[in-house]
Parts: sequence; C-alpha cells; structure tokens
Amino acid sequence: MPRGSEELTNARKEEIIRACASLYETMSFKDITIKEIGAVTSFTRTSIYNYFQTKEEIFLALLQQEYEKWIADLDEITAAHESLTDDALAQELARSLEKRLLLLKLMSMNHYDMEENSRMERLVEFKIAYGNSIRAAARMLEKFRPQMSPTDRQQFLYAFLPFVYGVYPYTVVTDKQKEAMEKAGTDFIYMSVYEMVYACTKRLLAGGQS
Repeated sequence: MPRGSEELTNARKEEIIRACASLYETMSFKDITIKEIGAVTSFTRTSIYNYFQTKEEIFLALLQQEYEKWIADLDEITAAHESLTDDALAQELARSLEKRLLLLKLMSMNHYDMEENSRMERLVEFKIAYGNSIRAAARMLEKFRPQMSPTDRQQFLYAFLPFVYGVYPYTVVTDKQKEAMEKAGTDFIYMSVYEMVYACTKRLLAGGQS
C-alpha cells in the first residue's frame, strides 16, 4: 500500500480509534493520553499527531463512529417494518440504544471536552453524523407516525434526544455510588438502558398524538 495513501491514512485512523476505545473500557477519560494510545498501536506515538492533534479529537472520532452505527440501526428499523405500534416503536428504540453503551457513555460524560478541544474540521465531521442521527430518528417518526404534525415530531425529538444524553449515568451505577446513595438515604430505582428508554419513548409517543 503506498505510503500516505488514503487507504493507509484511514487504516491508521481506525487503529488509533480502536486503541482509544479499548483503553476506555478500563481507564477514565482523564487518564488516557496520546502516549497511552500510542503504546497500543503498531506505529510510533508521534505518528498519531499526523492524524489527530489531541486525544479529544480521537474520542470525538470514536463518538462519530458510534453515532454512525446508531444511525444504521435506526435506518434498518425503518426499512424493516411497514408499521409499528407505540409499544413496538418504543421497544425498537430502546433496543437500538441498549446495545450502544459506548455511545451513551461518551455522550453523557465527555461530550463538552471532546468538542471544545477539537479542530473545527473534526468538529464539523462529527456534527454531520450528529445531524444525520436526528434525521434518521425523524424518518422513523415520519414513517410510523404520519399523523404527527411537523411540530409534534420536533417536540418529540427535542425531548427524546436530550434525554438520551442523560441515560448512561442513571443506568450504569458503580458499587461506590450505590453505597453513597444508601448512606445518604436517597431512594433510587435502578433501571436498565432498555427499561428507561422504553418508558420515556412510550410516554412521549402517547403525548404526541394529534
């Protein structure tokens, strides 16, 4: 493969992103550095700077990939069904996010840092994927809820999408957090990603019937 070719560039970017994702399984965002990422790639740490200027750009590229996977899931649901009841649509949306824990984690925990410390061109690439996710969700509503007015669909999305950003910390709770809640005497009902997304979606759909 020619040095500097588009194929080589994409392959190296993908290797860097995979390395970052692997480290993020056991390390926190703040503890992961370019040096740590470089240590688990097949080329030198300094070579990473040819593709990403900051660790935040790497994480943003990882988040972009996760958005693109979710978009593919939403489009697959839309194409696979002619109609869906409120219950079935809520189930499908819940399942689509249940398998995207990395997407939810990145959304809720490190989103601002990733955007703030990335170059504009990288941020624009990400925003394209983000915008496509909104359009994919809108396509589902247009197909399965044609009775909804454009305003109803917009209100659904403006309630559902911000909600998704907060799902992860409500559903992935450490033993230390549970112990602190118990000691604080704070009642908390623990729910799975599926349960929380399903319940929210059902309620939003029920409130959006014109």
